[in-house]
Formats: sequence, structure tokens, C-alpha cells
Amino acid sequence: MILTQQLILGVLVGGLYGLAAAGLSLTFGVLRVLNVAHGELLMLGGYGTFWLFTLWKIDPFASLLAIAPAMFALGALLYVALFQFVVKAHEEARIKNSLLIGFGLTLVLHALAIQLWTADERSVTTAYSGAVLRLGPFAVPWLRLSSLLFAFAILAALHMFLSETRWGRAIRATAEDWEAAALMGIPVGKTYLLAFALGTALAGVAGGLVSISYSISPSIGIEWTLKALIVIVLAGMGSLFGSFAGGILLGVAEAMSVVFVGGPYREVIGLILFLVVLILRPQGLFGARS
Repeated sequence: MILTQQLILGVLVGGLYGLAAAGLSLTFGVLRVLNVAHGELLMLGGYGTFWLFTLWKIDPFASLLAIAPAMFALGALLYVALFQFVVKAHEEARIKNSLLIGFGLTLVLHALAIQLWTADERSVTTAYSGAVLRLGPFAVPWLRLSSLLFAFAILAALHMFLSETRWGRAIRATAEDWEAAALMGIPVGKTYLLAFALGTALAGVAGGLVSISYSISPSIGIEWTLKALIVIVLAGMGSLFGSFAGGILLGVAEAMSVVFVGGPYREVIGLILFLVVLILRPQGLFGARS
């Protein structure tokens, strides 16, 4: 019974891991830019949801309707100010330069968050925060279940956008081969900006969902960036639902580790999975062999 309960909790947190990783996967897959400030963008989305609820009593799930476009605009601004110069270089230089910019952006956003909101942990507590769905002897927190369903719905909507719309197909074509896409008349610069802004919006929405079920603070950025990187390695590039499945796998592995090896080793399990998959199947569990 304990194993099943932990399995349920692992699936619920894994959905958030998958959503957080999807934004980073989209950014890296299209631009070949590794934004290690992704966790800090997630943190900003969490604070946005917290303050909308605290100041104006806006329901945290409804606040995502404001968080998503605000973070999209922030992503577009960051791309124009910082990352558009990186994508002009060849792929190896893109990754190196984006790492430097990302680390700098991480320090700036972390220090800014402490200055504005202190280092205290914050969380959103609603009237239904303690609600639980009973499935026989098992308890499923409504908030975490709702967050999982929201995360899946968001990824499904993004999948439809990438598959069925003109700009979505342009993003996919640019991810495959930006030079061929440019020759076909696709505005690669605008496509890069759109992909980066979408990745930032996904991070912000993930942060909003995190603030509903967990606490947020300026220090959570590095933790969630690491989670997203682990999920991307597990899932491989090129599949949004692969990222979602990889996130659930990581969540379940961490939850099971609490039973078998104890809570203090929970974070180690993710790193072990990261190394094993990187060695045995570097293209990821859901990625195609190159």
C-alpha cells in the first residue's frame, strides 16, 4: 500500500517535471541554446501566481491566464536583448556562449528576487488546498492532480500548435535544419524568437503550478533547472510527450527511492538515472538514433 501511494505521488510531481522540461527542450531543440536560467524563469512564474493570489485573490489556476502571456513577453525581451546574438554563431559556440549568458542571467534574477521578496519560502494556500480524493485506501491531493491535468493539457495544446499551425510547422522545420528552412522562405529569426518566448512561457506556467502545490523561494531555480536537464536526457530531444513521460519517470523513481533508500537520497536517484541513460542510450529513452 505504501508503494502504491508513493507511486501516485511520484506521478503527480512527475507531471510538473515534464512541463518544466518541455520549455527547455523546445528552446534547445530549435535554437541549440542551453538556457541554464530556465529554473529562474520558472521561479518568476511561481512568484507571479503567489502575488496575484495574495494581493488580488485571483485563483492560482486562473492566474495562469495572466502568467503565460507575461512570461511570453519576458521571453521575447530576453531573446532580443541577450540571445539573438548567440544564435548567429555555429552550434558549438551557441552552447558555450548561451551557458555564459544563462549563468549571468541566473545570478541577476536570483539576486533580484531576494532583493524584492527576501529569501523566505512562499506558497499559495487556497480554501481547497487540503482537499483529497479518496481511492480506497489511497489519498490523491486535488491540487496535485489538477496540476498534473493542467500540465498535460498545456502540452497537448502546444503539440497541436506545433503540428497544425503555420508557425508551429515553421518551428519544427527550423529545428530540423535552419538553413533549409531559410531557403524555403521561413523567417528563421522570428521563429527563434517565438520558440524562445514559448519556452519561457512554459517555464512560467510550470512555476505557477509549482507554487500551488509546493513552496517557492529564490533558491529553487537551480534545482528545477537540474530536474529539467535530467528529464531531457531521459526523454531525448524532439518529443514533448516524451518529456512528459520522462518527467513522470523521474518523479516515480524519486518517490520509490523514499521507500527503499530513504528521503535523503532522493535527489541522488535522479542523478544516477541521468548517468545511466547518458551512458547506455545517449539519444534518450524516446529519442531516435541519429
